[in-house]
Amino acid sequence: MSLERILNAQSVAIVGASKNPTKRGYQAIKTLLDEKYEGKIYPVNPKESSILGLKCYPKVSDIPDQVDLALITTPAPTIPSILEDCGKKGVKGAVIIAGGFRELGPQGRTLEQEMLEKAREYGIRLIGPNTSGMMNLKTNLNLVGIHGVPKGEIALVSQSGNMALSIITEAMVKSNKGFSYYVGVGNETDIKFHEYLDFFGKDADTKAILMYVEGMSQGREFLQQAYKTTLEKPIILLKSGRSATGKKSAGSHTGSLAGMSEVAHTAFKRAGIIVVDDPDELFPIAETLSSLPPMRHNSVAILADGGGHATIAADILSDLGVKIPTLHAKTQAKLNAILPFTASVSNPVDVAGGADADPSIFAECARIILKDHDIGGLLIVGLFGGYGIRFAESLSLMEEDAAHQMGRIVKKRKKPIVVHSLYASRNTHPIELLRYYNIPVYDSLDVACKCIGALAERGSYLKEYHAKVNFVIHWRQKAKRKGQKIIRQVLEEGRRFLLEHEAKALLGCHGAPVSKDVLVTSARQAVEAAKEMGGKVALKIVSPDIMHKSDAGGVKLNLQSEREIRAAYQEIMENARRYKPDADIRGILVSPMAEPGLEVIIGTKTDDQFGPVIMFGIGGIMVEVLKDVSFRVLPISSTSAKKMMTEIRSAPILDGFRGAPPRDKRALRRLLVTCSDITEAYPEIQEMDLNPILAYEKGALIVDARIVLKEDLSSLPPNNNVAKHRSC
Repeated sequence: MSLERILNAQSVAIVGASKNPTKRGYQAIKTLLDEKYEGKIYPVNPKESSILGLKCYPKVSDIPDQVDLALITTPAPTIPSILEDCGKKGVKGAVIIAGGFRELGPQGRTLEQEMLEKAREYGIRLIGPNTSGMMNLKTNLNLVGIHGVPKGEIALVSQSGNMALSIITEAMVKSNKGFSYYVGVGNETDIKFHEYLDFFGKDADTKAILMYVEGMSQGREFLQQAYKTTLEKPIILLKSGRSATGKKSAGSHTGSLAGMSEVAHTAFKRAGIIVVDDPDELFPIAETLSSLPPMRHNSVAILADGGGHATIAADILSDLGVKIPTLHAKTQAKLNAILPFTASVSNPVDVAGGADADPSIFAECARIILKDHDIGGLLIVGLFGGYGIRFAESLSLMEEDAAHQMGRIVKKRKKPIVVHSLYASRNTHPIELLRYYNIPVYDSLDVACKCIGALAERGSYLKEYHAKVNFVIHWRQKAKRKGQKIIRQVLEEGRRFLLEHEAKALLGCHGAPVSKDVLVTSARQAVEAAKEMGGKVALKIVSPDIMHKSDAGGVKLNLQSEREIRAAYQEIMENARRYKPDADIRGILVSPMAEPGLEVIIGTKTDDQFGPVIMFGIGGIMVEVLKDVSFRVLPISSTSAKKMMTEIRSAPILDGFRGAPPRDKRALRRLLVTCSDITEAYPEIQEMDLNPILAYEKGALIVDARIVLKEDLSSLPPNNNVAKHRSC
């Protein structure tokens, strides 16, 4: 159901209304009255006849008029019965303030499920529970109680009431920008993050969406919606819960599970979201992106009245991947004509005292610089806006004139200007004028750089956008009959793990480069298999009861002679029986010893929030120590696979290092895409671990493979001819 009648409610019932000024049920009514809410207000309390001059009703169902939304301020155990009463009245939405649900454990989870079932029975959509409320600033529907919230074009969606208060307070103090809506998501029990994105993406009065996220229950749906929304308007997001302590805090605070931060970060950026790591940058970047056009070129010019700030800005922007190109010769000549001979005009541009007597020179420099076709945006750093304080009051008039001119330049050139000023907090008239023209001004150089960097990032994303990477999994599109037979047999046996030869067989039927192994059940067969292979071989125990073969003494390497092979076979069998006497031993796998190569790893897993993801990195026994890996949410394209390989710290090794040959990156790229295809083909797969993969100058070889199936197959896609085998 559309969220229109909820977020744009024309009438609201306050359940738990009170005459006690300390109670939420009193504060909500008073706020709605004070801020002149455009709709109708209905207090609900069976013990009162009126509150703040409004008639009070015993139950929501007693209200004679239509009610769009209910704000429920009563304790958690009362919620299901109240929702039933709301449902009988035809209420379409409810904001549940109370905590005490799944964040408190099993009993709370049971209550939350009961509440959700009752809401679904009557078609009521829920915001929360465990929420600070919601606001529609356009109609003055304030169900939070924060007064003086500035109106504007930014929709704020937050999983923390305190974070929302912090962001709103910053806007009130440091900006002339404001909000169209605020929603406290809370436990996300019913309405999910992606549904809010859909609504705000279509809202004509919202130009940017600002989000604070701790965890989300339907991450893939969120990515799919974000992928559509970011084409129309920017999304700026801060996700907490990156550390182990942070994840624990997020779970106890909202009842959400924080996902893998690496997966979340790369997935969000891939969907076009501007990901912010520092809370202090969250609102400024949202303000900037809602005010200015994205940069058409990933290149910035820096205009300064001092070398120090210009140099620091250049360093920060370079770290962000923003280019600072040398200005064209014609551009430099025009700047030289108006600046002192001591000025630097290549980029960064240092006016070198040229503004001390006339700061309006900044506007003329900006006009010249933004005419340069290779420049996408301008960052002004230093004293602008404070010349009247620093030198002479008369200079303020010149700064005001420059501010007017810069506003017109941005409008004409459709190129952004962001200003860093040491005097930003003083709110001088020139700075107020810049903000009037939607030119943001910040006292933090780092924040100013991050803001123009965000404009560059958004411009680059829109320029490079293509419809191939939309986070949609096409289940079973490329499944092979042989692969389905392998998985079916494993499930029929009640197993969740494919044995090594089964995993390699499944991989091989999709064209993955696997070693040509042979499963044998006698020493004689092992000798014959080794002769067929030629050269040295490895022997490995095959048993569903022995997953860690080396720990059981179940692996022997570099065997060649008949005597070695027979002795190794016997020893492995004895070790296995000693390790686990009742083990189901299927035989021993004979594998040709592979030529030495660079060890890499490819793995897939099903993430709780985002579904299937893939990992690439340097492999071997040190992978968990070095953690030099990159992630993507599946499916991936060949282009994404190529980028994954460039993102690891050890990427130069793939190109050859200290005399070592370059590795076949094309083969690795094909293998990454193949693993993506296999994950799509078999939704039963929970994890796949290919480690090591030996990368050669030509080609690659999977030496060891491990595939784990899902424990719960009840949620697999329809038309599944394997899901019926649920004995595992």
